[in-house]
Amino acid sequence: MKKIHLVSLGCAKNLVDSEQMLAMFDDPHFCLTDNPEEADLIIVNTCGFIDSAKKESIDKIFEMASYKGKIAVTGCLSTRYEKELKEELKEVDAIISIDDYQTLNKAFGELLEEEGVKEFNPLRRNLTTSEGTAYIRISEGCDNFCAFCAIPHIRGRFVSRPFEEILEDARILKEKGIKEISLISQDTTVYGKDFPKGKPNLIDLLDELEKMGFFSIRLLYLYPSEISDELIHKIADSKVIAHYFDIPVQAASDHLLTLMRRHADAKETIELFHRIKRICPDAVLRTTLISGFPEETEEDQEETKRFLTDIEFDHVGVFVYSPEENTPGYYMTQIDDEIKERRKEELMKLQRPISYKKNKERVGKEDYGLILGQAKDGKYVIRSSVNAPDDIDGAIYASSKKPHLVGEIVKIKYTHAFVYDLLAEILD
Repeated sequence: MKKIHLVSLGCAKNLVDSEQMLAMFDDPHFCLTDNPEEADLIIVNTCGFIDSAKKESIDKIFEMASYKGKIAVTGCLSTRYEKELKEELKEVDAIISIDDYQTLNKAFGELLEEEGVKEFNPLRRNLTTSEGTAYIRISEGCDNFCAFCAIPHIRGRFVSRPFEEILEDARILKEKGIKEISLISQDTTVYGKDFPKGKPNLIDLLDELEKMGFFSIRLLYLYPSEISDELIHKIADSKVIAHYFDIPVQAASDHLLTLMRRHADAKETIELFHRIKRICPDAVLRTTLISGFPEETEEDQEETKRFLTDIEFDHVGVFVYSPEENTPGYYMTQIDDEIKERRKEELMKLQRPISYKKNKERVGKEDYGLILGQAKDGKYVIRSSVNAPDDIDGAIYASSKKPHLVGEIVKIKYTHAFVYDLLAEILD
């Protein structure tokens, strides 16, 4: 029996690919192992989005190459630098581009010298997320071509996943006991735009998913200029769709938004968030910002600070700009690394009391959440509508007078607030 070990790096979209790869070995000839030392095949599913992710991928490849198993490299790094990696990484036995995933079974089978490796299939997955939760990818690629982003060059142009295939994926997950799904893509908001007459669209998809009986449906990666009032109302009126708006704005000044090739100006972006608050008063708002984009000025930084103070986001992530080859930003005048880091810390320092304030406002309120596991002190780790997967928003730790199971839905009451985390009690 041949043993398979897989390392998944990068975003949730890459994780879905990893889950599909793991399902390819659903055969008596193979078994999965968490120990790379005993693996006959080690798959490193890489990220190649920014410099830190590329370095992590390369480091992990070298680490895995120290073991006896054959090494296969997949994912964004292998797609973006396939030729260079084949020339430089002699320790690797196969480098496979995303474009060649339909022949993955042949590549893996040859490395293992075994038959029985199944085809890469979007409806066949070996889930690796917490019990009761899963991601559903609804599209691939991106048409925005932001000046800082290499995704369109790696994953290609925007293509919506077939409507019925998504629904079948959701039905399969529901049968497996999944209670919470998160819809992901490079640009979730415009799902269906490439279909005839733009239908079915995201609203149609949500209508069908709502009927399936999930505890929670969460939307991630919403492009700000594509968010319609219809979508806001759909989320606000739903008891199943989390009132959680993950909207990466990247910048808050017209100067930077223009340089970044974003599709909305600062005024429109600010108005969007105020409109969301008006239509959906209990909305949880999250955004991400890029610090130190080329030609960013101190005035740009001040505008971003005013933006954060005005909107008062529940959650904010700030990333230092990483120049990426073949993107417009790569050829612009770069900002010193020290300035990038200083500006990032200024934004995070400004956001901390805002996050604390938003968390304090939740103390005493009741909510429902999904049990993800237990912390070392025995408290249950819970996700509710206020925090997203991947530990990007902090955690909820809840005490209880009786035992509970992972994947169980419980009613909670928030009791204490911290800058990022919340304490709660499970209401028995």
